[in-house]
Amino acid sequence: MMKYFVCIKQVPGITEVRIDPKTNTLIREGIPSIMNPHDKHAVQLAIDLKAQHGGEIITLSMGPPQAEAVLRESLAMGADKAYLLTDRAFAGADTLATSHTLALAVKKILNESEDNNKYVVICGVQAIDGDTAQVGPEMAEDLGIPQITYVLNFEIKGDKAISERAFRPEEHVIIESALPVLISVVKEINHPSYPGLDGILNAYEKKEVHPLNAEDLGAKKENIGLTGSMTEVWKIFIPERKGEHKILEGPIEQQTSELIEHLKEDNLL
Repeated sequence: MMKYFVCIKQVPGITEVRIDPKTNTLIREGIPSIMNPHDKHAVQLAIDLKAQHGGEIITLSMGPPQAEAVLRESLAMGADKAYLLTDRAFAGADTLATSHTLALAVKKILNESEDNNKYVVICGVQAIDGDTAQVGPEMAEDLGIPQITYVLNFEIKGDKAISERAFRPEEHVIIESALPVLISVVKEINHPSYPGLDGILNAYEKKEVHPLNAEDLGAKKENIGLTGSMTEVWKIFIPERKGEHKILEGPIEQQTSELIEHLKEDNLL
């Protein structure tokens, strides 16, 4: 049976983030959290693929206990199973340690399955709080499977995956790969549907979010959390805005002349 693994992340639900100057981390206390918007498109793609080919949708998220909320949302949308990777040992993970932990979860689930070669891992192209777009590709390397990023369209034909990828803004390429494969999708791939009342009720009354800790995954301490992270944040800050915004008005010729004068004043021309 085909399996669709979808990685989702809980992120701050605000446009302006606050940063703790002492720890160089995002301040999350008192801030509403949401499912990473790109990940909703990943869940919707899994739902569409299941409708066409059958199979099972499995969502994964690594985070504190409150991250269960976004997994419940994925169940309400139509996911079949959800796993929350939560353990203090996972804290402080960079993208490498995070991708390794998620890969361990996929391997564990596959090892417990009879058919462990028919699967697709689907990620949102990036998370809005980090914007690194690294977890998906690093996860593919850990799993030892092909990866295709910035996917605009995706379909499965037999044992092959066909992806349309945004190579450049003006250039798209079609890539054919064997299964299994990991893809990261852009928002243009679909329009996520809102969960219906039945889906919401099922997500909370009939479906479960299964917790997995470091011991469950057989994780080695040196490969997870802060210990397994190869990057160190020295400083993170919001750049100070310099100067004032200027709105140009009038005919386009007049605006162009004024713009040129402003650029000259700023020594940009």
